[in-house]
Amino acid sequence: MSETEVFGEKSSDTFDVVIVGAGFAGLYMLYRMRELGFSSRVFEAGSGVGGTWYWNRYPGARCDVNSMEYSYQFSDDLQQEWEWTERFPTQPEILRYADHVADRFDLRRDIQFNTRVTAASFNDEAGVWIITTDDGAEVSSKFCITAMGCLSEPNFPKFRNIDAFDGPIYHTGRWPHEEVDFTGQRVAVIGTGSSGIQAIPVIAEQAEHLYVFQRTASYSIPARNAPLDPEFVRETKANYAEVRKRVRQTVQGMLTRFNPASALEVTPEERQREYESRWVLGGFGFMAAFADLLSDERANDTAAEFVRGKIRETVKDPDVAEALLPRNIIGAKRLCIDTDYYATFNRPNVTLVDVNDSPIERMTRDGIVTKGEEYRVDSIVFATGFDAITGALLKVDIRGRGGVKLRDKWIKGPRAYLGLATTDFPNLFMITGPGSPSVLSNVIVSIEQHVDWIGECLQYMRNHGATRIEPRQTAEDDWITHVNEVADASLRSKVGSWYDGANIPGKARIFMPYIGGLPEYAEKCADIAAHGYEGFVLS
Repeated sequence: MSETEVFGEKSSDTFDVVIVGAGFAGLYMLYRMRELGFSSRVFEAGSGVGGTWYWNRYPGARCDVNSMEYSYQFSDDLQQEWEWTERFPTQPEILRYADHVADRFDLRRDIQFNTRVTAASFNDEAGVWIITTDDGAEVSSKFCITAMGCLSEPNFPKFRNIDAFDGPIYHTGRWPHEEVDFTGQRVAVIGTGSSGIQAIPVIAEQAEHLYVFQRTASYSIPARNAPLDPEFVRETKANYAEVRKRVRQTVQGMLTRFNPASALEVTPEERQREYESRWVLGGFGFMAAFADLLSDERANDTAAEFVRGKIRETVKDPDVAEALLPRNIIGAKRLCIDTDYYATFNRPNVTLVDVNDSPIERMTRDGIVTKGEEYRVDSIVFATGFDAITGALLKVDIRGRGGVKLRDKWIKGPRAYLGLATTDFPNLFMITGPGSPSVLSNVIVSIEQHVDWIGECLQYMRNHGATRIEPRQTAEDDWITHVNEVADASLRSKVGSWYDGANIPGKARIFMPYIGGLPEYAEKCADIAAHGYEGFVLS
């Protein structure tokens, strides 16, 4: 490790900043730290950059945000030179983009790959973080910045006798790097959330037979993916600054046509036409069809019933269609975007198993036993999602002032000021942490907003001779109260989901992302910075 300078002192294992994770957040954080003259080291558990897009290599993996918006904006040269090929980019294309960014800005020389951070402890006397990695090594840094991602800790269900199964078991969030060929196999996919909905149509094309085990039916809107129109690309690149400005002014950081009308104040014919046009267009814009879809359950019912009607139209077997109909609030759980998902259940080699009627009891050497039936399969795929938002953070043994454990502080749910920092943990920043827009937004936009804010904060501290920063307890409490109040006003908080930890047995139930939207949130962060980092104690 090369010698670096830290606040005037020199050491071979001390840095101004240690960054945990080399996904999109970690890469940009490293870029900004270099730009501002802070010595940095990134630790990355994988053997390459990309974070979520490094690990999630399952069949059909694809982003559901438009590629021209799901990309960095900090470098206009980068924006102009990179060529996206599709409306919704595939995992391989996004990973190539991450690799390109790392190489273009020579970021790899400050990234230590194949190294997992296992612990981070704040030394109050020295005012530094001691970072421990899985090889037993330790480094110290003035600041610790977590960039581990909100969807990076896989949720592995604990089925009885799971080790008895004789075939391979895969998880969509930890897919092998080598190609997996299901040709001629009987395959079980457990889970019908976003990753399952993307993987199931692709696996069905390969497998001799596919059994889909569904607990909760999901709402899914067609992606309508297509190659990007060269004229659209040229026009976007010619006006990228304005496009990015418009993106930052939207609630979710995505350009969608927002209809300010109420679903309940238009005629049934007008409502049907609006939903139909959104269905034909595809993508997340469906939920912007009317202004009250996430605030009025009666309005929401009209959108939900429209999608249920589309499922009935698509799936030929009425019993299968009925089982695929979601019954909860549309948009409360993460809305899925698909390519031929519902039509896949018309294939003769696909069987839907409703585990509400026939719960999975155990695994055997040859497959899966439900109440009353055994399904003999060659491979099992868990598409069971993640311990979202806090899972990766709490897997690391993070200890703050006085040895307080983050796991203990968050035992009843995460508490963080702005989703950026938490009391008792000085000089610890979390990129897209709990209490920020994170997963309810185009996460690249949220990442850049957080990274820029953190960079400006560290620069402010350096210029004012401050070496320590920590939220005030009252500021943290007030922010949590605000986050909860905003969530309670939305239908999203009415349904258990991974947004509130409902998918993880024993996890405290609290709505974790900030639902107030990117513009309001960014304005609040900017105002706090403009007032000398109001709500923080700097010393």
